[in-house]
Amino acid sequence: MRRVRSTTSISVRTSIILVLCTLATLTLRGGEPQAAEPPAGKLGLAARNRVEAAKGSGTYRWAYTKLEWDPRKTAVIVCDMWDEHWCKGATRRVAEMAPRMNEAISRAREKGVLLVHAPSETMDHYKDHPARLRAQKAPRASTLPDGIGGGCGKIPSEERGKWPIDQSDGGCDCEPQCKVASPWRSQIATIEIRDDDFISDSGVEIWNVLAERGVDNVILMGVHTNMCVIGRPFGLRNMVRFGKNVALMRDLTDTMYNSRKWPGVNHFTGTDFIAQHIEKFVCPTIASSDFTGKEPFRFSEDKRPRVVLLSAENEYGAADAFPELARYFQLKCGLAAEVLQGSTGASGPEIHRIPCMQALDGADLAVLYARRRAIPAADMKRFRDYLARGKPLIAFRTSSHAFSVGGGIPQGCEEWKEFDREVLGCSYRGHASGETRVTLIPEASDHPILKGLGGPYQVKETLYSSLPLAPTCRALLLGKTVEGVSAELKDSGQPVAWTNTYKGARIFYTSLGSAESSFREKWFNRMVVNAVFWALDRPVPEGAVDA
Repeated sequence: MRRVRSTTSISVRTSIILVLCTLATLTLRGGEPQAAEPPAGKLGLAARNRVEAAKGSGTYRWAYTKLEWDPRKTAVIVCDMWDEHWCKGATRRVAEMAPRMNEAISRAREKGVLLVHAPSETMDHYKDHPARLRAQKAPRASTLPDGIGGGCGKIPSEERGKWPIDQSDGGCDCEPQCKVASPWRSQIATIEIRDDDFISDSGVEIWNVLAERGVDNVILMGVHTNMCVIGRPFGLRNMVRFGKNVALMRDLTDTMYNSRKWPGVNHFTGTDFIAQHIEKFVCPTIASSDFTGKEPFRFSEDKRPRVVLLSAENEYGAADAFPELARYFQLKCGLAAEVLQGSTGASGPEIHRIPCMQALDGADLAVLYARRRAIPAADMKRFRDYLARGKPLIAFRTSSHAFSVGGGIPQGCEEWKEFDREVLGCSYRGHASGETRVTLIPEASDHPILKGLGGPYQVKETLYSSLPLAPTCRALLLGKTVEGVSAELKDSGQPVAWTNTYKGARIFYTSLGSAESSFREKWFNRMVVNAVFWALDRPVPEGAVDA
């Protein structure tokens, strides 16, 4: 006879388990405060999309929202992760990505997410597999849409955009290009298929499975983003147009793109451009970090320096300037660039959060534009640890008081009041009124950050009071207020750009940086590009700046 445990014992044990699970989740997610966690039993996904700054403007801000999906109503579809591809480069990248993908879907499965394996054109290989038979047995859905049986080449929202890469030759990046054939026989064995998963390459069958299980939310991963992932019968477009909540897992995917074709960017930048198109016109994207707790997956062949831009201010338009800067880095500088866009609000607890700070773990350069934020303790630790590793930083304008709030700090969040003195090497004491005239400091004219600059320049920005600078600083530019300031500042001026070092890290700071002023100036953007490559200790690539 089985021994019956008391309800009190079960209740206590359940409470302990819940507490331990919560603590484990906090550890996995980087120790964020409980307020940021999704409700119990929900998936918390940091979804990224691009929002048009103004209707018809053609410029897009990076935007993050928190999706809270019921795992029992969520499915992951693994698209075309074949054992072999006709392109050797594609085969190699699939094999490298598969272990991380298996880890992500294993975590998803543990949370109760439904798994659909969709290696197209290989169903004969699985004809007797329980997961294949289960997919075939799903009853016909009453909601089965017309058109779900075929692929989709475009949805109406995409009419507003332009396809970002050439794929006229099939997209093989190998040289010489591989011969076109169809060697795939099955899904790559690295990705586990369990009997209680589903196997299908049919839009009708997969829709029936989703309907039978009450699935409203679909996550797509696999290859290739610009072909099968977006266009298959079970792909992003069809799932969107037939009413599902959809997200692409952007780090567990790849493109068929020949980097020798238009727009002539790195293969992985081509993938980034497709993800950006999807974020603008199709659906949001997420990263595997939400399931694994690790930094996003990155291919070993992706040697681009990674630049992470942290934007969290509400006065000078960083949310508009940083996307353009990131695009320039990708298109002209051979860099991987990601904008972590925080709230542009002026108050409220939500302003003290910068999303996806795990990206700093693999960053080669951080670029900061923040104003009076007290971020979660785990994120502050991640930022401090990044700098403590000797990693470089570029900071703009209000970043001199990025983490100095002075009151109203949400529970679990932290300030870094001495950031200006400790890291930037200055002492922020407010700013004057009027425009600023900028000149090169003669003793610094040979500095690589100032290469190609002349001056003087005038910007419609107020002059920050930043003196005294630390002895480790080297001032590069001097600013003087044109009007409306005390004689003391007008006579002596203030440094407006300088370098510093912090725990071995190269630091560049400028108190300039309005999206409506400095970022519209050719000289300023040239200085920024120079500063980026100075900070990375690399030469500026040919073509990165105008002659």
